[in-house]
Amino acid sequence: MKPNSKLFDKIRVRPDPEAELKSRAPTCQWDGCKEPGTHRAPVGRMAEGQYFKFCFDHVREYNKGFNYFSGLADGDIARFQKEALTGHRPTWTIGSNASARSAPDFAQQRSGRAGYTNRMRDPHGMFGTQGAPRQRKAKPLEAKALETLGLDTKATGADIKARYKELVKRHHPDANGGDRGSEDRFRDVLQAYRVLKQAGLC
Repeated sequence: MKPNSKLFDKIRVRPDPEAELKSRAPTCQWDGCKEPGTHRAPVGRMAEGQYFKFCFDHVREYNKGFNYFSGLADGDIARFQKEALTGHRPTWTIGSNASARSAPDFAQQRSGRAGYTNRMRDPHGMFGTQGAPRQRKAKPLEAKALETLGLDTKATGADIKARYKELVKRHHPDANGGDRGSEDRFRDVLQAYRVLKQAGLC
């Protein structure tokens, strides 16, 4: 290719965005620094939305020593953290407004929307509906695992754990003096407990 070719005129070099940013940036606000201030750092509490402009090295130095709560008492910091959980908005406890009435959807008597209350599950009685909580129906694998442990579908997590510990102690090879006769039963108990644990029953 010839050095005076017209193809050289068509070559475009992409400008460096960092260099352009640095050329327009103000000078770093750190005392004695002449570098461009390309990085923002918060001014502090009660000055939200205001920032210092520092170079990269000085913004790192500033952030190491920055403490938003400097000068506040421990009680004020704890109150701020507690209010931050609700986005600093007021909250009320459930049931504190005694004059409020429930919506028609939650009516106790039969009405045009009575089917809604049939579909609604309220096991803890929060909305005043009557009836016992529904029993969870065990899936086939869960039912088989419960049967392996010798339990029924009404067993609680504590019952499952207690039965599992009892069967493991009984069928573990070390507890039987090295006898491998109950090793298959031991494996079945381990597998059944694993299934129930993955199902969230214990």
